[in-house]
Amino acid sequence: FLPYVTNSIALGMVFSVLFASRNGLINSIIVSLGGERISWLTPFNGQSPTYFTCMMVLMIYTVWNGLAFKILVFLSGMQSIDKQYYQAAQIDATPRWRVFRRITVPLLSPMIAYILITSLIGAFKAYSSVIAVFNGRFGPRGNEMMLITMVGYTYEKLNVMSNMNQISQASASALILFAIIMAITAVELWVSKKKVHY
Repeated sequence: FLPYVTNSIALGMVFSVLFASRNGLINSIIVSLGGERISWLTPFNGQSPTYFTCMMVLMIYTVWNGLAFKILVFLSGMQSIDKQYYQAAQIDATPRWRVFRRITVPLLSPMIAYILITSLIGAFKAYSSVIAVFNGRFGPRGNEMMLITMVGYTYEKLNVMSNMNQISQASASALILFAIIMAITAVELWVSKKKVHY
């Protein structure tokens, strides 16, 4: 559970060191296995980081950072399922995959819906993870805005306080982000009425 409660800026800095192009741990492992160094986050030997490599590092960081909380939610859901369902399935000699599909997944559906909604909202609110991995930028050197997020765009516009046009753009982007999150949440709640079993 430690990654979930650790400061995201500190974790991002650790990931930027792990995936360093010149002497990072990941590239050292790749070279020891006979591969070539990959420019994950910074340019190396004239090779610039691609959108794919930068996004791969962010995805690994995001999954590793949030996995503990999701496991905790699913574990508490698994423990709340009444054992009589599994005993009845065992008496009927039901195959394990069918027990999983017909008993476990339906009874975990409230947790699945909760994780889906919070994960999507968290993905749209991404800011500190990108800033931390790229040392205060939204992408590698030379393409600082490659992975700018909606929240990052809003902050960038608010930093230019002298121009009223920038402030109105920041407000508009915040409202658009709110509308997107509300729409996705409404769709997921509508779908969950049919799929979630309480």
